[in-house]
Amino acid sequence: MAALSTPTAPTSTPRTFHAPPAPMETSERHHLLRRAEECDHQARLSADAGDLTTAARLILQSLDCERRAGGLGPQVLQLIKPR
Repeated sequence: MAALSTPTAPTSTPRTFHAPPAPMETSERHHLLRRAEECDHQARLSADAGDLTTAARLILQSLDCERRAGGLGPQVLQLIKPR
């Protein structure tokens, strides 16, 4: 039996239509994420040294920086209409 071959349509990857972030957004996001990494590193050092109060404070600062970095850029709300 001979195998039948049918032409297939070329597949394309879906395109995203996001606007590029503004330069100020990018630098501020980068700064916040870098600060979060620094706080995380310092928290690990403080925890290793036994200073749990300082480690906890630095972890909260790190999480705050990550939250603020995630909030930069366009916000999309109510895309799916609730039933």
